[in-house]
Amino acid sequence: MIMNVKKIAFGAAVVFFSGLATAQTLQDGINSIDSDKYAQAKTNFTEMVAKAPTAENYFYLGNTYLKQGEPDYAKAIESFNKGLAADSKSYLNKIGLATVKLGKGDKSAIAEIQKIVADSKEKDAEVLFRAAEALTLFEKNSAPDAAIQYLTKAIEKAEKKGVPAHYYYTLGDAYRLKRVPGDAMSAYDKALPLAKNKASVYTRMATLWMAAQQWQQAKQSIDKAIAVDPTYAPAYKALASYDIRYQQNAKATQDLINYTKYADEDPYTQLEIAKLYFTNEDYANSKTVLDKIFDKIDDPIKFKLRAYQSYADGNYAEAKQNMDTFVSQAEKTRIQPADQGLQGLIAAGLAKTETDAAKKAALNTEAQQKIAIAKAAKDETLKWDIELANIAGGGASQAEAEKGPTTPEIEALKKKVAANKEDSDSLFKLATAYQDAKNWNGAILTWQKMSALLPDWAPAYYSQGYSYQQAGNNDAAKLAYEKFISTVKPADQEANKQTLAYAYFAVAYMSKDSDLAKAKDYVAKSLQLDPTYQDAVKLNAEINK
Repeated sequence: MIMNVKKIAFGAAVVFFSGLATAQTLQDGINSIDSDKYAQAKTNFTEMVAKAPTAENYFYLGNTYLKQGEPDYAKAIESFNKGLAADSKSYLNKIGLATVKLGKGDKSAIAEIQKIVADSKEKDAEVLFRAAEALTLFEKNSAPDAAIQYLTKAIEKAEKKGVPAHYYYTLGDAYRLKRVPGDAMSAYDKALPLAKNKASVYTRMATLWMAAQQWQQAKQSIDKAIAVDPTYAPAYKALASYDIRYQQNAKATQDLINYTKYADEDPYTQLEIAKLYFTNEDYANSKTVLDKIFDKIDDPIKFKLRAYQSYADGNYAEAKQNMDTFVSQAEKTRIQPADQGLQGLIAAGLAKTETDAAKKAALNTEAQQKIAIAKAAKDETLKWDIELANIAGGGASQAEAEKGPTTPEIEALKKKVAANKEDSDSLFKLATAYQDAKNWNGAILTWQKMSALLPDWAPAYYSQGYSYQQAGNNDAAKLAYEKFISTVKPADQEANKQTLAYAYFAVAYMSKDSDLAKAKDYVAKSLQLDPTYQDAVKLNAEINK
């Protein structure tokens, strides 16, 4: 399965948590959450509640469940209610319950939080801060303007005793939501000298640079974060996102290993790791992690991730079962266009083996309709057209490649590539060896790995097209040839004249029965590059009678 690694729609957001330290134990808990050590934080706050069951301690425990990658609303509500039982006037726990509503998509909670702040007379900086934090926690249900207003007041109130660094962190997050990156970076700059762990600030800066597509600055900030604290887990998570962006899969896997090493074994943290492995197309590790914690988490997101894994394995019936379970259990606001797109691909996969004509037609109609929803939303979680082409033509799976022809040269090169996934020379030789052996599945998969490693190297796309064509998957071949055509740089067109001529011809030939206008356009371009190309001359005469 070809993933767009810029994005995968699991609804997960990178969130940051900070709090006002009133005691060392509270600060320990805050530091644990900031380091993605949620199990440790829960233990810390649970012990605080046991020693002093105050409204504030119940709030901090409940808020931990909201801050983890996938919120556990039930446990958060339980803790906030206990806080209100300890003090019915607790503004913090009232904010906590309103935050749960906001997380579930009820935007009326924004006004509810504003009323709680008004009722508090805006006297307590901590109440102002927690209200602002709540209003920045869920991107789709946020109120950055109100958050900025509350944070500005909280900062003013804290100036006499010294403004905590996390006030500025959250102010930066609010400006990010407001799409004002300059002010967000200024807020992070103010947090830097105040922060005890500067890795936390540098990591936030890095993710801001990444959001702005400023990848060089992002990498510099990540490097600074790791330099000041090599054990700060979120820095490795950010580095994994950076390496996934550049399709450096082997590096990203190592980043995730480091993230796992320095985070903790909280099941929801492990769920985030499983998602990241999947985004990195490391399906084996993703499945291993998910299997380990599947029964330990209640969030239905686990069924969606399992559906993606089953789809990647070509197990469409199991993928459908898991997606159906996710859709039936999840809050409706969590159903995304990509989810419908995946349902469409699953329907296409099921249609391929369906023998009942009416059912087959219904599945194909569902596939087109649901994939259209994802494409209309400009969702790029998967490359929808290529995925459909792979389903129609059988795709290329590792299992099929293993069944295909092999040679001593292929086996030796497989070992070299396994030892170093970034060895482009060995990848090239392995793909070529697969082609020589007419193992087209092996060739396709290896050329895809070459494209992932060197996305701007056009010949890999041409070779994918050729291998798909030889395997009989013309739809995927057309897409690969067109990717080759669009990737060849203007300065390299003369050197690639012959292969470009063939690529244009191939697309024209495979389009002549379905898109005559395109076929005429592409065969004309083929002849412009090589007027003597006889196959193109014949095709041109045939379709322009």
